[in-house]
Amino acid sequence: MIKKCSEKDRSFVMDYISEEPSINLFMIGDIEAFGFERDFQEIWAEFDERGFIQAVLLRFHQSFIFYSKGEFDIFGFASIMGTNTPPIVLSGKSDIVSRFETIEGLSIGNKREFYFAECLLNHFFEETHIAIKKATVNDVDRIIDLRKSIEEFHVKEDAAKILKQSMESKTGRTYYTEENGIITACVSTTAENSLSAMIVGVCTKKENRRQGLATSIMQKLFKEVLSEGKVLCLFYDNPEAGRIYKRLGFKDIGKWTMYS
Repeated sequence: MIKKCSEKDRSFVMDYISEEPSINLFMIGDIEAFGFERDFQEIWAEFDERGFIQAVLLRFHQSFIFYSKGEFDIFGFASIMGTNTPPIVLSGKSDIVSRFETIEGLSIGNKREFYFAECLLNHFFEETHIAIKKATVNDVDRIIDLRKSIEEFHVKEDAAKILKQSMESKTGRTYYTEENGIITACVSTTAENSLSAMIVGVCTKKENRRQGLATSIMQKLFKEVLSEGKVLCLFYDNPEAGRIYKRLGFKDIGKWTMYS
């Protein structure tokens, strides 16, 4: 049986998704920060006849995240997502969410597959003399402008709103470098929770590449987050980026798919 969850289901949901804290950091972070009673966030779970959870679906704004360890009511969850405006924005472990591709009538977005990696230790980080600043909500527009200038990035219409919300709720932080008031490179975390943090938005202005700016920011930010006892996670699909992350101590733990 699939049901919409409320605060009374928190312990059941959190126990289930916390068994894989890196893979589920988005869900964990969103639930810790916003709970079950927000208009922009909803959580559904499938329970078996014994009351054990089989799968969890979370809606955050216009995006869905899905997680399951095994079999689940795929048609039931597809019908929930299908009530939203197509194409559906969906993400999760590749071997799980790929099953929704076969559901007739469910319109999901374009597929992108990434390697999912995590870092537990900070032995690989060096000190830097580059001036690095921590962003505030006053820097959001400049950060989004930089991201929009990156060809590989797909910046959504509500990106500024979500970045500001993450700063205000302390579920994300951004560090950057600048030159003459223009941001030259930045790196962000998102979905920060008590256990983990996701690295996103690693970018450098085209004219300032190959100066070590993003790497310096990453080392400062990574060291700070790890010192708080959290696991760092990220996904990548660029082999060159993967080599950089692995030099900084990341290891692949699986694959992640996003339909957007």
